[in-house]
Amino acid sequence: MLLSLLKILFFFAVVLLVALGAVNLSETGQMLRIEYAGTEYVLTPVKAVVALLILMVLAWLAFKALGLVLAFLRFLAGDETAINRYFDRSRERKGYAALGEGMLAVASGEGKLAQDKAAKAEKYLNMPHVTNLLTAQAAEVAGDKGRANQVYRTLLQDDRTRFVGIRGLMRQKIDEGDTATALLLAQKAYALKPKHRELQDTLLDLEMRQHDWKGARQLLKDKRRQGDLPQDVHIRRDAVLALQEASEVLAQGNSISAREAAISANKASPDLIPAAVLAARSYVAQKDYRNASRVLEKTWSVRPHPDIAAAYAEIAPDETPSARLTRFDRLVAKNPNDEESRLLRAELLLAAEDFPGARRALGDLADTHPTVRTLSILAAVERGEGADDSVVRGYLARALTASRGPQWVCDKCHNVMAHWAPVCDSCGGFDTLTWREPEDVRSVATATKGAEMLPLLVGPPKAAPEASVPVAEVSPAPQAPRPPENRPADRPVSRRVEIADVAPGMVPRESDYVTLEPASTVTTPESVPAPKAATLATSEARPDVVVIQAEATPIADPDPALSMPRLDPVPVRPDVEPPEDAEWTEGKARR
Repeated sequence: MLLSLLKILFFFAVVLLVALGAVNLSETGQMLRIEYAGTEYVLTPVKAVVALLILMVLAWLAFKALGLVLAFLRFLAGDETAINRYFDRSRERKGYAALGEGMLAVASGEGKLAQDKAAKAEKYLNMPHVTNLLTAQAAEVAGDKGRANQVYRTLLQDDRTRFVGIRGLMRQKIDEGDTATALLLAQKAYALKPKHRELQDTLLDLEMRQHDWKGARQLLKDKRRQGDLPQDVHIRRDAVLALQEASEVLAQGNSISAREAAISANKASPDLIPAAVLAARSYVAQKDYRNASRVLEKTWSVRPHPDIAAAYAEIAPDETPSARLTRFDRLVAKNPNDEESRLLRAELLLAAEDFPGARRALGDLADTHPTVRTLSILAAVERGEGADDSVVRGYLARALTASRGPQWVCDKCHNVMAHWAPVCDSCGGFDTLTWREPEDVRSVATATKGAEMLPLLVGPPKAAPEASVPVAEVSPAPQAPRPPENRPADRPVSRRVEIADVAPGMVPRESDYVTLEPASTVTTPESVPAPKAATLATSEARPDVVVIQAEATPIADPDPALSMPRLDPVPVRPDVEPPEDAEWTEGKARR
C-alpha cells in the first residue's frame, strides 16, 4: 500500500515539473535565433524543444538505414548478417516445434506421425544427438526395427549419446530373446552409469536368466554400497543367490564348494527352507549328524516345512518307527503348536501303528482346517481302527475336494509352484515365493471334475458298523422273455436269483450282486411247466446263512431221465465266494 502511494506521488511530481517547465518556457521572452546561408530562423522555446525532438528521431532513422545498408553489403559479401540470423531463428522455431510434436506423437503411439515430425526436426535443427534419439523412438513405435537399430548404432559414435544407444540395443535384444547379447550390452551400459537404478534391475534380471549368480551377487553388493538396498534385504537376497549357486555347483559334481555355499546361505538366512535342507544334507554327507540336526531344528522353530522333516528323517534312514518317533520329539518340540508339527506327529504315530495316538495328535484339524493331508491321515486312522469302508471312503471323497494346504505361492502374481525357485515362473519376480496357503482355495479344490459328486456316490460316513444279520436280496421274478427267432423253441427259460456277495455289515454296491441260475435239462416245451418262484429260508443251525429254495413241478413224462430234478436247499454265505469247481455253481453268470 505504501509503495503504491509513493508511485502515485512520484508520477504527480513529474507531471507537475513538466507543466511548470512548459509554463516557464511559454512565459519567457527569449527567442532562439538560427541563421543559415543568409536566412535567419527564429523559434520560440516550445518550438525549439519540438524541433530538437524531431531532429533526434531523424538521426536515429538515419543510423538505422545506414546499418541496414552495411548489413546488405556484408550479406552480398557472404558474411553472417542479421538476415541470416533472422532465418536461422525461424528455422529453429520450426525445428523445436516439430521436435515437440514428435515427442508427443511418440508418447501417444502414433508411429507414422512421429517419424514425419522427426524428419522435419532433423531438417531444421542442427542437433543430431537429439533428433537421432527421436528418430529411433519413432521407428520403434512404428515397428521399424531395422531403422531403429541403425539409428542406435549411430548414437554409439557420440559420447553424449553412447549410453542411450547401448540401452536401446539392449532393449531390442531382450525383445528378440537374445539374452546373452543383452547381458553383454547391459554390462557395458552399467560400466558407463553404475548408479542407474532401472539398468541395475535389468542387469540383475538378465544375470539370473543366464545363471550368472556371481555377477548377480556382486551387483547386490554394489546396490547395498550405494544405499539403494537395505541391509536385511541384501542379506536375504544374497542368501537366495548363494543357495542357487550351490545347487548348480552340486549338480556339476563339485560337492565341497556346494556344501560351503549352502552352509553360508543357511547362516545368512536361517528361515530359508531350501538352504537349511541343502546345508543339512551337506552335513550328513560329512557324517556330521549333530550339526545337521541342529540346522533343521533351528529352521523348524522359525518355519516348519515337510522338506525339513524329510531331511531330518534322512539323518537316520534305517531306524524303527518307534525310534524315529522318539528322535522326532526333539524336532516337534521346537514348534509344538504349529499345524505342521501336529500333522508330522500324527504321521509318525501312524507309522508306529498307534492309531488312537494319531487321532489325538491330529485333534480337530479335520474340522477346523480340512486339507487333503489332514483328511487322508484321518482316513488312515479310521482304516487302522477297523472302521467301516464307507467311513474311509467318505473321508477320501472329502479329501478330493479339499484344499491342498500350504504351497509355494508367489506374493506378486499368486502363481502356485510345485518346488521352490529363486524366480517365479509366471511373473519373473525375484524371491517372491512364500510357503502359505493360496488365497483362491476354491478354484484349486474344484479342479477335479465330478469330484463334488463322490460323497453322493459313496454315501455318508457312518459312526460304527451296525451288527445285523446280512440278508440276501432277491430280485423279483422277471417275466419270461420271448425267445428270439434263431433260438430253438425247446429250450426252457430259467429264473435268476441275485444275491449280495459282501462281508457282514458291509453296504453292497451294484457290482457286488451275483446272479445264480438253477440247472436245467433240455426237454420239450409241452412237458416243461413254468417253475415256481424261489423262496428264502434261514437255517436253524446258522442264523447268518440264507437258504435259497427253488421248487420245481415234476414232468408228466414217465422217463426219469427226462424229469426235472428237485433242487435241494443250498446254504449261501454272503461273505464267502463259492469255489469255482462247485457243482451247484454251473450256469452262474458272474459280473
